[in-house]
Amino acid sequence: MAASSESQLFFNPILTSKNSHLKNLLHVHSLIFKVPIFPTKNPALLFTLNSSSTTTTHCVATPPLPPDDPDSDPVTITNVAPDRTRDRRKIVRVAWEKLVRWSRSWRSKAKTDILERTNKVSLSLSLSLLIFYGQLFFMVDMILTCFCGSNIVVVLGGGSFGTAMAAHVANKKNQLEVYMLVRDPFVCQSINETHCNCRYFPGHKLPENVIATTDAKVALLGADYCLHAVPVQFSSSFLEGIADYVDPGMPFISLSKGLELNTLRMMSQIIPQALKNPRQPFIALSGPSFALELMNNLPTAMVVASKDKKLANAVQQLLASSHLRISTSRMISIKFKYCAQLVTPDDSSDVTGVEIAGALKNVLAIAAGIVDGMNLGNNSMAALVSQGCSEIRWLATKMGAKPTTITGLSGTGDIMLTCFVNLSRNRTVGVRLGSGEKLDDILSSMNQVAEGVSTAGAVIALAQKYNVKMPVLTAVARIIDNELTPKKAVFELMSLPTG
Repeated sequence: MAASSESQLFFNPILTSKNSHLKNLLHVHSLIFKVPIFPTKNPALLFTLNSSSTTTTHCVATPPLPPDDPDSDPVTITNVAPDRTRDRRKIVRVAWEKLVRWSRSWRSKAKTDILERTNKVSLSLSLSLLIFYGQLFFMVDMILTCFCGSNIVVVLGGGSFGTAMAAHVANKKNQLEVYMLVRDPFVCQSINETHCNCRYFPGHKLPENVIATTDAKVALLGADYCLHAVPVQFSSSFLEGIADYVDPGMPFISLSKGLELNTLRMMSQIIPQALKNPRQPFIALSGPSFALELMNNLPTAMVVASKDKKLANAVQQLLASSHLRISTSRMISIKFKYCAQLVTPDDSSDVTGVEIAGALKNVLAIAAGIVDGMNLGNNSMAALVSQGCSEIRWLATKMGAKPTTITGLSGTGDIMLTCFVNLSRNRTVGVRLGSGEKLDDILSSMNQVAEGVSTAGAVIALAQKYNVKMPVLTAVARIIDNELTPKKAVFELMSLPTG
């Protein structure tokens, strides 16, 4: 077979005309380089351009003479990035650098350790004056030890999330004493002797400054902060039993998500009423967070909400670390020259929005699990979760929440995590319900509380109270009450009027 007289290389580029009057891109279907095979000292290079908008164009170029060395590399033709690409990369780089500078500036202004500011300012000042006058040099360390002591944080509840938060806070500062008030003597002994929670995290070592006790008086004496991690349905009776040992000015940070079944109360109502102190400082902590990932120090973001802005900031500084981002979600507007405006919604005081979103997302997660358990596919999953998000927003706004809260970490963020990830207890309940298991059998086999089961019972009452139609969440409540099968619920939801 005779050798071909030429070689062809095919490209598919996009060329831009440099003429000022031609603004459109030239979309080239093919660009053919024809290089003659026959020997010649100065071969011609033929370009053939085929475009849908132009006629075929031929160009002939004569390259410079090749080098004398026959073994040298051939000439390489490179495609230089257009100016527009370079400009776009520069814009992105500048925008990112501005964001990083803003973040560093904000962090440098924030005081990083709220615990070191508790009850020490006046004492430090007094000691400084005494030292200045040459008195009590030898007594400084003793006085600091006796009167300052170690800061104390108490965690109510020995469940998975309470344990994870206790470990997190204890790891931030070795001098800090973190007490866990637990009801199981076996778990208490396990934490104190082997430094692990044998029931929930047998393979994770807890910091040595985590101390477990079953005595409320011991745990609460002198505590600066309290993290409440008791399930919502048991919180009222539990708090009433320890009310005598609670300092009326000690901030309560609620980790519990849900609504009390009979009263429809949120934790912001349960805590002060159970402690008989309407002025008890309260902070809600919420957001997409699994206890296991917190224990493994994986990056996590959460939000705190309180009517007291200074208290929210203080809790932010107490809990924030390199792997746990705590947002107070104040309205922050950052304008860059080359990028869109970055706005963080103002939900730092929206306690209602944070609590309602955190409670109802558990019910929606059960619905998502049912869809998965029935193998209804991804289309129905997306439709159901989307509808559920709308229902949560409708109810929350009727109760006074801000819509931006529902689209933030405590709303959409928590919903996505709880509905789509297998670590979710509520989603697991839904999967097993959709697979045909009985609710009693599911709950008896679980060693943790799925708050959505109890919260679902409050959904219908809330929907009626605020005159909000919530078909998806109401269907879950009826399934849990054994008044509707999952299959029948799907049929009813698909038959709802549109528009």
